[in-house]
Amino acid sequence: MSPELIEFIPLIIGGATAVGLVGTLGWIHTTRFKIKHGYPLTGAWGQSVYPKTTSEDREQIALLAQENTLLRDELGALKSRLATVEQIVTDPSLALTSQIAALADNRKETR
Repeated sequence: MSPELIEFIPLIIGGATAVGLVGTLGWIHTTRFKIKHGYPLTGAWGQSVYPKTTSEDREQIALLAQENTLLRDELGALKSRLATVEQIVTDPSLALTSQIAALADNRKETR
């Protein structure tokens, strides 16, 4: 080996070490990010490492999905009822005013 090339060996080793260190730190950061935000971890061949799903987990997910559907349906019904109430409250017609007055009169008579 020539003396000129020997001078660059420490730089090459230092550069390779720096690249390896940055790659390792990046992998650690990515893994911590996945753990923090609940992403599943995978092994070298793509198999799931963590979290492992069991049959209980799948059943719970199915129950939660079913409950979510029921709650969405109920929310839709409440939205339509609220729209009806808003329409009644904001109706500027005199018929509504007279109906409210009639109800108030009926209430006074029943007391």
